Amino acid sequence: MDLRLKVGSYYPSLTKSEQKVADYVLNASEDIIYRSVTELAELSAVGETTVMRFCRAIGFKGYQDFKLALAQDYSPRRQQESGGHSDAAPDDYAELVYRETTSILADTMSLLDRARLEEAVARMDAAGYVQFFGVGASGITALDAKNRLLRIGRRAEAVADAHFQAMMAVTMGPGDVAFGISLSGSTLDTVDMLTKARQQGAYVIAMTNYAKSPITAAADLVLLTAGKESPLEGGSIGAKISQLLLIDMICEGLARLDLARTREMKERTAKAVIERIY
Repeated sequence: MDLRLKVGSYYPSLTKSEQKVADYVLNASEDIIYRSVTELAELSAVGETTVMRFCRAIGFKGYQDFKLALAQDYSPRRQQESGGHSDAAPDDYAELVYRETTSILADTMSLLDRARLEEAVARMDAAGYVQFFGVGASGITALDAKNRLLRIGRRAEAVADAHFQAMMAVTMGPGDVAFGISLSGSTLDTVDMLTKARQQGAYVIAMTNYAKSPITAAADLVLLTAGKESPLEGGSIGAKISQLLLIDMICEGLARLDLARTREMKERTAKAVIERIY
């Protein structure tokens, strides 16, 4: 069933506030699949809870379930559908992926707030302890961030298990940095962990694609990435590259604070693993 038709069929039974959300959905372009729940609420002039009630009222478990159904009405490749990359052959997927990736990197640079980047570097340099939080594809980015920091002699932690994340969050304190990574900005576990860490006095940095999303409310500092993805494109390389670019910038900033120590630590860590390589 076409989702727009489904929304229309439920329309009379919705409350007035829920109908505001329905009105926006019915008149919106496909870009709505890239909106966070906070953004849709603001665009519809309602609260986030109203958006959630709207989703349940039309038969979905929540907002992400609704977006998944909506995404199925559109092609996951926006550029292909809109006629982008006209100078590339229609079946030249290598060129398509390359251009999307380079475009994402350029977009990330245009979004970069250098003052916030420097503040993140300063906070992490002064931190007694840095904990990265993320699940799914963002959890992989968190593990890579830990690896990058260890290579330059900076102690950090990142774990995939939600129970360990919860225990780590509540044992943080003033002077520590909790670094949350969530492309959507709406990942319940990550937002919850950052909230717990902040309640203990930790400084919270959030990396997300959405300036207006639940994770930003739990953060002291927000770093924006590019490369939005629909629910059908979860874990895309383009989105991850945007995250890794900012992680690399932070590591480079930390490294430059003490180049001699960084060089020494790179040598130490390289020697520590060299015996494991043929």
